[in-house]
Amino acid sequence: MNQHGRFGPTRPITLKILRYKPGFIDPPRYDTFQVQADPLMTVLDALEEIKATADSTLLYRHSCHHASCGTCGMKVNGREQLACVARLVDEGTDEVVVEPLGSAPLVADLVVDMTPFALHMAPSGMALVRDSEFMPEAERPAGVERYTRYEDCIECNICLSACPVANTNPGFIGPAGLAAAYRALVTGERPAAEVFAYVDHDDGVWRCHSAMECSAVCPSDVQPGHKIMALRRELVAYKVKRFFKRG
Repeated sequence: MNQHGRFGPTRPITLKILRYKPGFIDPPRYDTFQVQADPLMTVLDALEEIKATADSTLLYRHSCHHASCGTCGMKVNGREQLACVARLVDEGTDEVVVEPLGSAPLVADLVVDMTPFALHMAPSGMALVRDSEFMPEAERPAGVERYTRYEDCIECNICLSACPVANTNPGFIGPAGLAAAYRALVTGERPAAEVFAYVDHDDGVWRCHSAMECSAVCPSDVQPGHKIMALRRELVAYKVKRFFKRG
């Protein structure tokens, strides 16, 4: 039965959530819960309601609630999204399937191990902040030596989950790591030879099949697929220049 909630009329929506806990819920199974969803209820809102009122053992990652931290990435009806901004009513169905991200070891319920992601990101030279490109003429406040800006990538692992190569080849650096390597190259944070040595191998820039699923699901518009293509072009140009210099 439809009701009226704080943000408008509500309707019942069933969440079918993958559950897994080694030694307790093993093998994985799907549990179903029902919530009354108003127009603004997100998947994360629903998970928090379920945890508070129906099953306190439900595990998932979250933090900021406004698409900045990247911790609540998961699959919603088979598509990688941030649960904090994915609205239930936008799914257009009375049943919403919620699953953990792919291409990462499953820890429990909707929680995956982010270690492989971090291990691929670190060698790329990814930094949390870098020198700002904006307002170079601005007068800095006393005690502030430089301005910095946060990177667009929020390290949510969504691009790796959507990547068909990463799901079949755990050794692949992946879209986020390769996009970060390209960023390090064009900003001069890392020497070109160092960046190319990191990406020029079978599990690096050449493993990408150009499916562009990573760019399609990226919540921060990083466009990792396009940056991988740009990185390939830079690498080819680098190799050609080196070839003719040797000649």
